[in-house]
Amino acid sequence: MANQEAVKTLGELRRAVERGEVPHRTVHEEVRQNLIGKLRAREPLFPGIVGYDDTVVPQLVNALLSRHNFILLGLRGQAKTRLLRALVTLLDDGLPVVAGCEINDDPLAPICAACRARAAAEGDRTPIAWLPRDARYVEKLATPDVTIADMVGDIDPIKAAKSGLQLSSELTMHYGLLPRANRGIFAINELPDLAGKIQVGLFNILQEGDVQIKGFPVRLPLDVLMAFTANPEDYTARGKIITPLKDRIGSEIRTHYPAGRSEGMKITAQEAWLDRDGSAVRVEMPAFVSEVVEEIAFQARQDRRIDKRSGVSQRLPISVSENVVSNAERRALVSGEPAAVPRVTDVYAALPSMTGKFELEYEGELKGAETIARELVRAAVATVADGYLSHLETRQIVEWFDLGGSLQLSDSTSAAELLERTREVQGLVELAQAAGVPPDAAAPLLAAGVDFVLEGLYALKKISRSEERGYHASEPAVRRPVPREAALSADMPMPSGGGKKKYYN
Repeated sequence: MANQEAVKTLGELRRAVERGEVPHRTVHEEVRQNLIGKLRAREPLFPGIVGYDDTVVPQLVNALLSRHNFILLGLRGQAKTRLLRALVTLLDDGLPVVAGCEINDDPLAPICAACRARAAAEGDRTPIAWLPRDARYVEKLATPDVTIADMVGDIDPIKAAKSGLQLSSELTMHYGLLPRANRGIFAINELPDLAGKIQVGLFNILQEGDVQIKGFPVRLPLDVLMAFTANPEDYTARGKIITPLKDRIGSEIRTHYPAGRSEGMKITAQEAWLDRDGSAVRVEMPAFVSEVVEEIAFQARQDRRIDKRSGVSQRLPISVSENVVSNAERRALVSGEPAAVPRVTDVYAALPSMTGKFELEYEGELKGAETIARELVRAAVATVADGYLSHLETRQIVEWFDLGGSLQLSDSTSAAELLERTREVQGLVELAQAAGVPPDAAAPLLAAGVDFVLEGLYALKKISRSEERGYHASEPAVRRPVPREAALSADMPMPSGGGKKKYYN
């Protein structure tokens, strides 16, 4: 490709195009040719997109090779916007445009009146600017208050008055987002949220490739790759999309949540802020804690009390992971430990980052978001713990609790104190090591392993636990009558500051 510094005028551009140093093509053809080059070179197409290699990406590639405008259909948190923004990598490094043009006009074939007049007056001396690829992507979130003027454009009476022009003159136009995306990519998120008359305004650009402004016969044959996103529930004849617009979109591509826990963990590790640069303690995330956090999202997506139409975003495990690390970081700072190692107990402390990530059905509303979240955590721990502990012998530990033993722990208990309290349970530390904790692990990691075993046995219903505020005695096998005074005092909350205490029995 020609050196952009060497091509500064229309004449230089024309000669570079004739020599084949600068390609002259539509944006659809540009994306297609660059995509073909990446496929031949076997380069990664969309870096940072995990779990779509065998499903969404092939369909998207087919749409781009077909020079289609397309829509991504999926629930929230399925990387739709990220996928759209990744299309920028398929554009050229720089695009020659008429310098100062609002709609990135092609110097060799200008479509706006101002650029045509300028090219006629200045000829080969018309100055050329180079537009970087990032500036060629325009994105709009569809909302009901978006107007035709926002999307397409309107008459600017002030410009007409200053220039002494009639309002019907093309030179009085103020261009909207769509013309300003000319020779680039224009993305609309949540397309069905656009008002019906705005959707009608998109007809021409999708089919005939032009727009009209304010009822005047001004045709702008724009060169735009159009991409949309929508929720599948809204993108139906019964939803908020109008059928003629739906018919004009070339390809419909369905996105999805991660197919397995390992894919979800890759996404979470990529997106979550876990390193905590500059922190006084280092962060070490155990694999079993990451699995529990990820499994919460999978449990939520199949829970009948959670609205399936709304979905459970991948942002849930990302936010929970960050909160889990923060709780471990707080404990390490208070305890003076060199490393912040999250425990399963910290997942319960991260409920505030979880309850706002799902919408409840009527049955779920009756129980409350926090209760549902606790049950999701317990189900996730049970699923993960079963994979770690099912082949191990746990009878010795269960018998210790059956004989009347109990442990009093909280999410603020230091690693040293936790290990000191649990050493009386014969075989507990050894079971944590058998579950994957290295034999030479430092105290914080070993404590996290012991905590995981205890939470796992509780989730698998082999031992019981109380997580209410304050201290609670182990529940006896035969419940004895409780005096009214004791019952009242037991219901009173304990003073804050020590974290939630847990009794295993």
